[in-house]
Amino acid sequence: MRSLFRQRWSRWLAQRIPPAASVRLTQRRIFILPTRVGVAFGIALLLMLLAAINYQNSLAYGLTFLLGSVFIVAILHTYRNLSGLVLKAGGARSVFVREQGQFHVRLESSGRAHQAIALGWPPAALQALDVPAQGVSECELSVPAVRRGWLCPGRLRVESRFPLGILVAWSWVDLDQSMLVYPRPLEGEMPLTAGADEDPEDEGTRAHGQGADDFQGLKGYQPGDSKRRLHWKAYSRGQGLLVKDFASVSGRDLHLDFDALSGDVEMRLSLLCHWVLQLSERQQPFALSLPGQHLAADSGDAHREACLRALALYGVKP
Repeated sequence: MRSLFRQRWSRWLAQRIPPAASVRLTQRRIFILPTRVGVAFGIALLLMLLAAINYQNSLAYGLTFLLGSVFIVAILHTYRNLSGLVLKAGGARSVFVREQGQFHVRLESSGRAHQAIALGWPPAALQALDVPAQGVSECELSVPAVRRGWLCPGRLRVESRFPLGILVAWSWVDLDQSMLVYPRPLEGEMPLTAGADEDPEDEGTRAHGQGADDFQGLKGYQPGDSKRRLHWKAYSRGQGLLVKDFASVSGRDLHLDFDALSGDVEMRLSLLCHWVLQLSERQQPFALSLPGQHLAADSGDAHREACLRALALYGVKP
C-alpha cells in the first residue's frame, strides 16, 4: 500500500513539477501546511475562543482574533518567501565509491530577498541560506556515493519556515542532476595480459607488477596509494602527504586486462581503477581491456577519464 502511494505521488509530482535544469517556484509548485508549532498555536487559539465564548470576555475575543489574524498573515509571508525563487543545477565532479559527492545548486532572485531557505535530500539535514534581492546564492549539497555508476540524487526538497515558524512552505524539485561514481581504488598486483605474440627476448624488459626498480621521486598522495610508501619526513616538514614513486623497466606499452584478474567483478574493477590512476600519474601509456570493450594504449587526462568511465559503467544498465 505504501509503495503504491509513493508511485502515484511520484507520477503526480513528475506531471506537476517536471525535471528541468532550471525551475522557478510558482503557486502550482509550492505546498504549505502548519508545522507542529503551528498546530499547537491553532489549538491554543481554539481554546482561547471557547473560553471567550464561555465567559463573554471582550478582551479574550480581541486577543483571539488578533492572534488569528497573525496566523493568516503568516500564511501569506511564508508563501511569498518561497514564491519566485529560481533553482538551477550546477556542475558535479565525479568521485570514487565511499566518497561524498558534491552537487552544486544555484539560487537566484529576480525581485525580493528570500530568507532562511533550506534545501537538501532528506533524511539528511537541510542546508539553510539567504538569497539577497536580485542576487544569487550558491551551495554545495553532499550525497554519499555507495555504488559505482550514475548517482542520481532524486528530487530536492526546498522549504521555508520564515517568518514565525508556525507554517512550512515546501516544494520537491528535480534539477535533473547526475554524477559518475568510479570504483574505489584497491592496491594489488598489476593485471597484465599474457600476449601470445610477444617476443621472448623482450621478456626481461616488460613490467611485472608494481614498479620497484627505479626510484622516480615523490608525488602527491592519491586514494589507493600504498601506506608503506608514504614519505613521513616530508609530512613532518609540512609538505603534505607525499609518496615515493617507483617505476619498472618497460619495453612496450602496458595492457591492463580484466580477465587476468581473479575474484568478483567489483574487486577486479577496483584493482584496475588503482592501476589506471597510478599509470596516469606516471604519464605512462597503457591499454585497458574489459569484456566486450577495449581502449587502445594511450596516455593523458582524456585517456584516464575514458578508462575510469569505462570501469564505472561496466555492467551498468542504461
